[in-house]
Amino acid sequence: MEKITSRQDRSQLLPLFLTFLKIGAFTFGGGYAMIPLIQREAGERRGWITEDELVEITAIAESTPGPIAVNTATFTGYQVCGVPGALLATVGVVLPAFAVIVLVSSALSFFSGNQIVKYAFMGVRAGVLALIVKAVVRMYRQCPKNALSYVIMAGVFIAAGFLNVSALLLILLCALLGLFFTLRKRGERG
Repeated sequence: MEKITSRQDRSQLLPLFLTFLKIGAFTFGGGYAMIPLIQREAGERRGWITEDELVEITAIAESTPGPIAVNTATFTGYQVCGVPGALLATVGVVLPAFAVIVLVSSALSFFSGNQIVKYAFMGVRAGVLALIVKAVVRMYRQCPKNALSYVIMAGVFIAAGFLNVSALLLILLCALLGLFFTLRKRGERG
């Protein structure tokens, strides 16, 4: 499939909206669970983004305020069709969750004690965990593997998991470390 390079290709607006509407409708568990679907639908099936671009978009989406799924949809939409694409991809991915929240909140008191609903949500949680693990493995394969990367990963894991350090602080620190070491490496070459 050819990659769309022009942000002026308005013929992709409806497919972009429908693709992210489908992703938003059939993914449970938030943004990390959506990443494999975005990779399959926007990358492999439509050819809108490459795997490397998805890794970059995901990194940016994690670093910016807001839910990662919405940010990823917005950045992907922008990549395909500029501002209109960003808007339609964002609305598409948010609309199903909004509709479900409205429906569930209106019937929450009725279903809150239902044992079948509790069991269904336990099953959904297990499925979500599998999707998140898949996203982590895929991103791990794309990331650079060197001693520094492993030290940063272990440090962030310990800081977030055991020392309750703010995720925002850790993201900022990792961004600064990445910037510092990239600039340093470029300086050594040039």
